[in-house]
Amino acid sequence: MDLAVSGKRQKNARRKKEENIKVVKGQCDFTILFTVVMLTLFGVVMIFSSSYHYALEHFNDMYYFLKRQVVWSLVGFATMIFAMNYDYKKLKIWAIPLYFISQVLLVLVLFFGKEVNNSRRWFGIGSIGFQPSELAKLTLIFFLALLISYNRKKLNKLSNLFFYIIIVVGIPAALIGVANLSTAIVVMFIGVAMLFVASPKIWHFFVLAAPVLAAGALAVLLPQFNYRLVRIQIWKNPWLDPTNKGYQPIQSLYAVGSGGLFGLGLGESRQKLGFIPEAHNDIIFAIVCEELGLVGAAALLILFIILIWRGIKTAMNAPDLFSSLVSTGIVCMIGIQVLINVAVITNTIPTTGMPLPFISYGGSSLLFTMTAMGILLNISRYSRTNKI
Repeated sequence: MDLAVSGKRQKNARRKKEENIKVVKGQCDFTILFTVVMLTLFGVVMIFSSSYHYALEHFNDMYYFLKRQVVWSLVGFATMIFAMNYDYKKLKIWAIPLYFISQVLLVLVLFFGKEVNNSRRWFGIGSIGFQPSELAKLTLIFFLALLISYNRKKLNKLSNLFFYIIIVVGIPAALIGVANLSTAIVVMFIGVAMLFVASPKIWHFFVLAAPVLAAGALAVLLPQFNYRLVRIQIWKNPWLDPTNKGYQPIQSLYAVGSGGLFGLGLGESRQKLGFIPEAHNDIIFAIVCEELGLVGAAALLILFIILIWRGIKTAMNAPDLFSSLVSTGIVCMIGIQVLINVAVITNTIPTTGMPLPFISYGGSSLLFTMTAMGILLNISRYSRTNKI
């Protein structure tokens, strides 16, 4: 009897505490919205500046890439607005089916995808392409947030939940890593970041480090991936092969160095005139440095820092663990992509393909990134505040 009364009192106390916390629906985080708009517009300008010479030479239309990026930007804004107003809690319903759909697409693209630069990453029809790995990153965030939020207490000890999480993260990471190691790294970082936020036990991550390091070693040391060892050698000294493997990092460093403090001026890059192939893609940050200098590059990075900072604030003030983890995953996805891209351009890490969010040319990348921003803005409309 006493136990029943005590349990009822605890339940009432817990309910009273929950009633003292209310979720307030208000305006979205305008700092995030303004930053996203600025980054997207800046990306359109830089894509035109870096691509018009290449587009004129290969397509006889200097506006070829500009027109396509403008269209994708408008579509991206539409999906962002939709995601801002969609009930994001319904993602719990869609999380599991979307995750499995994305895994099926990752398998299919390995066999039926469009081959570009000796790897299959795309489903493409003409000039329109879809990269399943972009969808996989988002669906992983939703599924992990659902899995962790429903099993939060199991994280207090090293339970089967950790091994489920390893499998959930490991499957897309392995499928993507076959053709795109850098995106596989992003996937693994998303999983680690979300688990780090939810788990109270730091030592659990040392247990997770073993399979991650083993997978990384296989991704580099297997005979079919010997080209990655070559990239490491070229990273240490690009001038070992200056006309082939080391060509891109050398030209990137030339572009970064020649920009100086204030740059050569918008549209005045010399490296885009045939020295850097497809400068509007992953390597576009080098053109930013060359044309706008250290000041322009720093301003761009400050915009990313503001976006990440406000994203972290959104995650901290989210109304529940699920939305907090979704926000964390989105912020991590943006942050690690920016870090890898800038590190590659400055030759801080070995060369690998990684688009700069909002800035690099690419339809599916921009579309899913802006959809993610819409979800983040949606969550930012809600906050936890104490009643007075």
